[in-house]
Amino acid sequence: MLLQPKAADVFIDRHNGPDSAAVADMLRAIGVDSLDQLIDETVPAAIRLKQPLNLPAALTERAFLAKFKGIAGQNRLFKNYIGLGYHDTQLPGVIQRNILENPGWYTAYTPYQAEIAQGRLEALINYQTMVIDLTGLEIANASLLDEGTAAAETLHMFHSLSKKKNATRYFVSEQVLPQTIDVLRTRATPLGIELVVGDHRTADLTDESLFGAILQYPAADGAVYDYTDFISKAHDSNLFVTVATDLLSLTLLTPPGEMGADACVGNSQRFGVPMGYGGPHAGFLSTKDQFKRVIPGRIIGQSIDAAGNKAYRMALQTREQHIRREKATSNICTAQVLLSVLAGMYAVYHGPQRIKQIATNVHAHTQVLEQALKTLGLEQSNEFYFDTLDIQLESAELQAAVRKEAEAAGINFRYFGDTQVGISLHQNTEIEDVADIVAVFAKVLGKEASATDLPAEISVNWPVALLRTSKYLTHPVFNTHHSEHEMLRYMKQLENKDLSLAHSMIALGSCTMKLNATAEMIPVTWPEIGGLHPFAPREQAQGYTQIFKDLEAWLCEVTGFDAVSLQPNSGAQGEYAGLLAIKGYHDARGDQHRNIALIPASAHGTNPASAVMAGMQVVVVKSTEEGNIDVADLKAKAAQYADKLSCLMVTYPSTHGVYEETIIDICETIHQHGGRVYMDGANMNAQVGLTSPATIGADVCHLNLHKTFCIPHGGGGPGVGPIGVVADLAPYLPGHVVVDADGRTTGAVSSAPWGSASILPISYAYISMMGGEGLTEATRMAILNANYIKAKLEEHYPVLYTGANGRCAHEMILDCRQFKKAGIEVEDIAKRLMDYGFHAPTVSFPVAGTLMVEPTESESKEELDRFIEAMVSIRKEIAEVEAGRADAKDNLLKHAPHTAATVLTEEWNRPYTREQAVYPTEYVRAAKFWPSVSRIDSAYGDRNLICSCTSVEEYADAEEKLVETDKGPSY
Repeated sequence: MLLQPKAADVFIDRHNGPDSAAVADMLRAIGVDSLDQLIDETVPAAIRLKQPLNLPAALTERAFLAKFKGIAGQNRLFKNYIGLGYHDTQLPGVIQRNILENPGWYTAYTPYQAEIAQGRLEALINYQTMVIDLTGLEIANASLLDEGTAAAETLHMFHSLSKKKNATRYFVSEQVLPQTIDVLRTRATPLGIELVVGDHRTADLTDESLFGAILQYPAADGAVYDYTDFISKAHDSNLFVTVATDLLSLTLLTPPGEMGADACVGNSQRFGVPMGYGGPHAGFLSTKDQFKRVIPGRIIGQSIDAAGNKAYRMALQTREQHIRREKATSNICTAQVLLSVLAGMYAVYHGPQRIKQIATNVHAHTQVLEQALKTLGLEQSNEFYFDTLDIQLESAELQAAVRKEAEAAGINFRYFGDTQVGISLHQNTEIEDVADIVAVFAKVLGKEASATDLPAEISVNWPVALLRTSKYLTHPVFNTHHSEHEMLRYMKQLENKDLSLAHSMIALGSCTMKLNATAEMIPVTWPEIGGLHPFAPREQAQGYTQIFKDLEAWLCEVTGFDAVSLQPNSGAQGEYAGLLAIKGYHDARGDQHRNIALIPASAHGTNPASAVMAGMQVVVVKSTEEGNIDVADLKAKAAQYADKLSCLMVTYPSTHGVYEETIIDICETIHQHGGRVYMDGANMNAQVGLTSPATIGADVCHLNLHKTFCIPHGGGGPGVGPIGVVADLAPYLPGHVVVDADGRTTGAVSSAPWGSASILPISYAYISMMGGEGLTEATRMAILNANYIKAKLEEHYPVLYTGANGRCAHEMILDCRQFKKAGIEVEDIAKRLMDYGFHAPTVSFPVAGTLMVEPTESESKEELDRFIEAMVSIRKEIAEVEAGRADAKDNLLKHAPHTAATVLTEEWNRPYTREQAVYPTEYVRAAKFWPSVSRIDSAYGDRNLICSCTSVEEYADAEEKLVETDKGPSY
């Protein structure tokens, strides 16, 4: 017998669902002889790559993890006391193991289908309540990308609300975090808003050109100020005031809401989330109740289900940019759900007493440090502080000496000005660490160290106005789960309410819910990845530098572009950064007047929202009846606006799931009129290895790493949206004010120089283990899986758009509009799919009344067949209604989803059986996922808006009518 030794753990076989036998069966069902034939009939020859991807050979899982351990090991883990919004912290092991490392949490999708997302939604309600309580305001959103972008959102919000005519200036305290000022300036400039940076103590708030202000509490240098008088004077001059703050400090300090602040923003990172060299972290935004209709970001609210039970869902969704489109002033696909869940669970686990104790310990250590440094003769500038000291040295030479000695001891401080040293302590600081800090200064000064033990009690010398007296985190959820057993069971209880990729395929068109392999996820929680401060010296982050360098090179190869920026920390942020690069290019050439963005009518709503934020004027290009861009209309509008044309924003394959044959002509037309082509990378899963944005003619493209490159969606974030650009746009990629981001000087779009750096290893792992051939095969398999579903379902549901040869790309649109005649809406199909154990495909995007299906390459034929069986069965149920054999209102679809409580009743008076309701297929009988609530009444929840932990009985009486609308996919 002959045996052939070869690798047994080839990753591509783990990533792609169908095996060779399944592929053969699927090709027969489609009606082609080979996968090559299918690809040739699907992807236009004119845009096909001439050469295979030139990427390193694929590694096995074991080989990758061994190699990556060496790369990560190049990062040097110092003790970090830099502060500036990032602090060492401790994520409790029970939360790390059962949420951060748990696919039941990290593979879930944005909770548009709320009935199968109740666990995540409750966790987000906890987060909102935590933010509301600690900041002293009345409503909070369910997270934003980071502190800088949260601050920018309030700038836009208050600018749009200001009643002061011609007020285009915004006061920014010079003590706001420098990276926040950087992001604010980037976001303000395209809209003609001028930042006035200065000392809040001497600012002239009577200036009629001002519409608002932002302060930092505690300040960037650690000083704590009472802003009550400032805010009062600002309100007298009709200014809105935002306070950027630190949640941990607010357990001891008077919250900004009690000082009169109109909004609070910040970063919840120090509530258990690793620093991760900058992210991902959940930014927060809270504000007054009067602004609840305009607050950016997603808000989770309570409502009731069909049985009258309390249920959660995303509130006020008419504010989504999918609906507002070119009228949007905020691109709100910007949530960090998984990270806000972590921060909220940190508060649940610790409760108000232990969180206050953590804050007390931090402040106590800071007091001990101050006294010890003063005994060395050093001057500390902050009269009042929480966790940060501002040490004034006598000379720049002394500052340099301190830095040298500190780094030799494995310690990082903040160095600013010529003579200042900032020292920010944190949850993990022990008295031994204080002694080590003191020893650094003592050695430089040639004196004896003088650290003392932590006293049994400390006296807080803050003015009474700064001492918090109000209660917080009083809801039972924050006062119940303090033992690990109780916490574990609570998190598991919530997890069991959510459907994720751990249960079944999530066939969301435009969202690419593919495998997030365990081998890709393992490095995320390594200390070498999570333990670095984003502003640590670059030489301490050589491992990260190699990750960035390799990943940028690989993404350049995939896209055909010359340069890549990894800074944007969402797809929507990538869009914005890409448009700013185009704007920077035009401005540098003296073409500041070029501000027209042509956008197809079918585009994702983030496209026009990003264009508006970049200061552009949106002109919509028509679509043909076949769903393609109307080339004649595009050519006419490109010519009409030739002198002002900035760019075209286009998705490829199209949002309708088709490889448009005219794409090269479209791009050439834009270039002929002096514009640039921005390609939305939402559908890159149908391009990699077969074609590329550069081949098609695009100049810039963002890549959703949380789609094509396997970073998990995490329930609506984290994400990464890097942009690739051609050479002449490279100078306009985002830079950073604190850290030299490879010499780039354009303003930052994210708080951290490389955005959500700690999850880049996931995409790094995916590319490393797939290699060029594997990535190309994944694209081919995605096209195969989509066309297989199309072949199986098109006799039951019309497929709305196809390519020249009748093929779809990696996704398709199933037309459900004809069922309206029988009273069946597309939402009914979406809810009925829950009874079959599936999350609905994308509902009513890009065409109302349709389902957009994208199976991805990671689903097996068996899973595809289960989904097909469910859709065919539902079609038969619709036919019963159409034929009059089932009542138009009292039927399986209208009552879906069916909960256990619904069917486990003594009396059953519906015209179908319990078995039909909950066991429609044999597979479901064996592996039932039970929705925890019946269909939710969203309109009721919007009329009775409650967005924090409470009970249904406490709803307000006032009702406000809102328009109901379908929702698009999340970025």
